[in-house]
Amino acid sequence: MELHLKIIGYMCIALAFVHIIFPKKFYWKKEMPLISLVNRQLMYVHTFFIAFVVLLMGLLCICCTIDLLTTRLGNAVIFGLFLFWFTRLLFQFFVYSPRLWRGKAFETLIHIIFSLIWLYFTSVFSIIYFGTEI
Repeated sequence: MELHLKIIGYMCIALAFVHIIFPKKFYWKKEMPLISLVNRQLMYVHTFFIAFVVLLMGLLCICCTIDLLTTRLGNAVIFGLFLFWFTRLLFQFFVYSPRLWRGKAFETLIHIIFSLIWLYFTSVFSIIYFGTEI
């Protein structure tokens, strides 16, 4: 499981840095002026802090792998990471509208890739927490 935690760690770090392209990819320069200042600032601040938390998750998985696997506190953190990524997986299917990706080749590919990533993260953390080996 050490290897899986390290893989997740590096994936989280990459995911955190992907947030840098959000403003350009999602046309924030054009769309953000259309919303109120508070909503605009919430988008920027929340995007930053989501990326920051995902970066910290990645560093935790890489730097504290053994502690996550062998300590009581590590077990509690693993459970929290399981809940976080399981919730994210649910949101992928039950919060985001299929209209965002259905019938669009690139968006469908991205939807599938990220669904698999969230499933992988959820599976690894659940296997560690609930004790079934891969």
